[in-house]
Amino acid sequence: MPHTASRYLAEGRRVGLRHFTYDDAAEFTARARESKDLHHPWLFPPDTPAAYAAYAQRLIEDPAKAGFLVCEKEADGALAGFVNINNIVEGGFLCGALGYGAFAHAAGRGLMREALDLVVGYAFGPMRLHRLEINVQPGNAASIALARTCGFRKEGFSPKMLYIDGAWRDHERWALTSEMLTGDG
Repeated sequence: MPHTASRYLAEGRRVGLRHFTYDDAAEFTARARESKDLHHPWLFPPDTPAAYAAYAQRLIEDPAKAGFLVCEKEADGALAGFVNINNIVEGGFLCGALGYGAFAHAAGRGLMREALDLVVGYAFGPMRLHRLEINVQPGNAASIALARTCGFRKEGFSPKMLYIDGAWRDHERWALTSEMLTGDG
C-alpha cells in the first residue's frame, strides 16, 4: 500500500494545521463574518476579500510571520480557526508572539486546544524557536484559559500595550519555552 503524504504540516486526532493560501479567502471571510459576536471586542480577523488578501500576503510573504489555519479533519478540512506566530525574531532570541482565534461553529469544542498544542510542537520543532509569547487582554477569559491549559505561564502585565477597537488596551503576558515542555525550565 503506497504512503499518502498528509496535506497538513502537523495533525492531531481532530485537527490539522496548514499554511494560509490566497484561495482560502471565501471560506475564511465567511467564517469571520459568522464569528463577529464571538470575536468582539478582542479580535478583528479580515472579513472581506480585500482585507483577507492583505492579511494573507503578510502571513505568506513576511519571514517574521507564520500563519496556520486550523482545519477540522472530520469536516473535510473545514476551517475551525487560525493561529499566527508574529514578530518572529531569530538569533539569540528565537521567539515569536502568538495570535489566535476560533470560528464560532468550532468554539468550545477543544479544537483550538489541540491546534495550539500542534503549533507549539511545530514552533519548537521544525521552526526551531525557543520561546512563544501570548499577549491577552485581562477580560478575555477564554483566551487566558487556553494559554494556561496549554502550559503557558503568566509573566506580567503591560498597560496600554496594543491598540485594539479604538483604544490602547492592557494585556497580560504569557510565555512558554521549549524547556518548560521538557521539564527543564
